[in-house]
Amino acid sequence: MDAGVSLSRFDGQSKLLVRALLSGASGARRALAVFHRQQRANPEMSLSNLIETLCQDEITCPDCEAQPLTAKPLVCLFPALFKHNLLSFIYLVHSVLPRTAVLRLLTRLGQDPRPSPWVTALVRQLERNLGAHSEEPLYTPLCSQRLKNLSQRLAGFDESGGWAKCFSSQTAEPESQSASGLSEPGTQRKRKGSFVTLDSDGEETGQQSKRIKMDVCGSECLDAEQESAKEDISKSGAAEELQPAPGSPCEALPEHIKVSVLQIKELLENQTEWDQSSTDVFKVLNECDPGQVEVFCSMLSLPNLPEQTLPKLCSSILVPSLDLSYSTAATLIKSLLLGKVLSLSEPASRCLVTAVTSLCSHCPRPMCHALIGPVLEEKSIGNPHAELLNRLIEGCLDSHYRLLVLQMTFKIAWSEAVLSVIHSLLDSKPDLSEEVFTQFTEQLVTQAPQFTKSVKFAKMILTVLTKYSSHVTAAHKHSLCGCVMLNETFLKKSLQAALKRITHT
Repeated sequence: MDAGVSLSRFDGQSKLLVRALLSGASGARRALAVFHRQQRANPEMSLSNLIETLCQDEITCPDCEAQPLTAKPLVCLFPALFKHNLLSFIYLVHSVLPRTAVLRLLTRLGQDPRPSPWVTALVRQLERNLGAHSEEPLYTPLCSQRLKNLSQRLAGFDESGGWAKCFSSQTAEPESQSASGLSEPGTQRKRKGSFVTLDSDGEETGQQSKRIKMDVCGSECLDAEQESAKEDISKSGAAEELQPAPGSPCEALPEHIKVSVLQIKELLENQTEWDQSSTDVFKVLNECDPGQVEVFCSMLSLPNLPEQTLPKLCSSILVPSLDLSYSTAATLIKSLLLGKVLSLSEPASRCLVTAVTSLCSHCPRPMCHALIGPVLEEKSIGNPHAELLNRLIEGCLDSHYRLLVLQMTFKIAWSEAVLSVIHSLLDSKPDLSEEVFTQFTEQLVTQAPQFTKSVKFAKMILTVLTKYSSHVTAAHKHSLCGCVMLNETFLKKSLQAALKRITHT
């Protein structure tokens, strides 16, 4: 069929989709991108016209003049690659299409007199998804019979016999039939990629060693393998777009979430401005459970997202219509930001600071547990990390969450960077209970021996003795006295004077 003639039957929007589907192996992915752009331009846009036109009959000229004119569904006149791309595209978006329209298209495809095995497999897979057929296998009856014969021949062969024994009954066939399997006896030359040497002992043994073609089961067996591979790809989403590993948890995602993931992925890769429809696609997060959110983040490769994309992504997931749960927010923060923050070797970029502060202001509790806590626990924490955390403490966290972060420092080893964060927390005057203040002084006593020459540590003790003097009991004063005695900095006299001014009745 001349695809140029066929395009005249389609309207303008459908023509763009057809051209995308005719564009080669990546046609399904390109069609999906075209469809998303059309939806953004016209939210009322649908695929009904495309499907209806493909289902219409087209008069075809016979190969022989003696044969009468025949009518075939237009979709059947397209090349096999177009049909394959079309079905892969329909698989991705069928959840938003009328079921009857998709089933009609599949029925019309079934009228193809010479169907491709891959197209047949995809048709049957879609029919299964739509509940039309559930028992019919994806492979052909001939392939099924050959696989059964091969299975029966394999039965009873022990490990020592191996594959060589299985194929030992094969006889050489003329070169004209080489597609079915064997080379000429005695042939020593091995064609690259076509033959393998099989022997029970793993060594060449004259006539007992046979060079067997990889397609010994016939081309139909290869078709079966391709059909099986295509079924796995279809179940896991777009073959070229998502590429999940076998057994990947993304296979469990509902189809509409997979479609949303593809839409979001296109947004993240697109450098144009986002509109309202771009923001709305993130509403799918409201429907995800914690496990699905993890898969969602993994499929989008959020840890590898460029920092310049972070501000607009964060603004999209913080809209009022998107009510993030604690687990969803924590998973997003961990995937999107934690790796970037941990890898800082210099002050954070403006884009990263904007993203971190916006999420911290709206989601303080998940931010504390998913980012601030893990950063504090990192042994290599340095000044860039401390500077960013201090920004969050001073500008985004209220007293309750500052207290939470302070308590987190009781469970980790302190460093100069951690001391900077603790000092920032103390300056913010969190509401310390007697119990928490006691825990803090115990930490001061424990950590003091390694910071005898640290000015930061000395300043922190001085802050405790001045700004928190009302919290210091006689027991606290005794403990803090030991810390002051160990200090070897120029602030030691100031510490001793501050300690002396604290009196108890």
